[in-house]
Amino acid sequence: MSNETFNDGGESPDSRRADAPEELTGRQRLMAGIWPPRVTRAQLIVALLLFVLGLGLAIQVRSNSDNSALRGARQEDLVRILDEVDDRTQRLEDEKQRLDAQRTELENSSDQAEEARKQTVEKERQLGVLAGTVAAHGPGITLTVDDPVGAVRPDMLLDALQELRAAGAEAVEVNGVRVVANTYFSGDGGAVKVVGKKISAPYVFKVIGKPQDLEPALNIPGGVVQTLEKEQATVHVARADDIVVDALRPAERPDYARSSGQ
Repeated sequence: MSNETFNDGGESPDSRRADAPEELTGRQRLMAGIWPPRVTRAQLIVALLLFVLGLGLAIQVRSNSDNSALRGARQEDLVRILDEVDDRTQRLEDEKQRLDAQRTELENSSDQAEEARKQTVEKERQLGVLAGTVAAHGPGITLTVDDPVGAVRPDMLLDALQELRAAGAEAVEVNGVRVVANTYFSGDGGAVKVVGKKISAPYVFKVIGKPQDLEPALNIPGGVVQTLEKEQATVHVARADDIVVDALRPAERPDYARSSGQ
């Protein structure tokens, strides 16, 4: 008997295994499922909306960060700033009411020309006080700074003046020199000059304004008084019902500016 094996026209088992498709591994099936990506229109719309939402949130956060410059300020500084804002708001409201009253008087006055003249005179007096061309008196404070060691610098006195102005000072005189909008301090510690005029300690500020606003502005923690006392200066603030500011500045005619009514 022959040992040969005959195949009746079919394929051998080895041939069928060779032609069968290769089975994929788990990793290959995962990669085939995600690449190339199959993105639908709905997925694109959702992705775009998420991008716009994220961009809006980022802009909002940055805007909030830019507007938080006061976040690192000290508590006493924030309290002082808030008080000054409230005081300025109140002064503006008072000024608005005063102007409204003037308008009402003009509208209701039987002699509008005379009323207008009175208001013009009053406005001229007010401007004269601000310009330092007329004397003034009223409630206020006296700030006295004694400097035994000559350590008080001009910038310290300027800081005191700025605090007083921010607190509502309407007329100021320093050692017989009227302080106006263009007043400046120069020199060195112990040799201070105001608009070029040398003054010596004690430095005396006569200030007309609301004492209840002026004194606290100087005595806030870390403020003018504490800064001067660190330089071994002696500071005294006294309230008064009537402060006289009678040092005058000559009226200066501008070189170039002229009234538009001329």
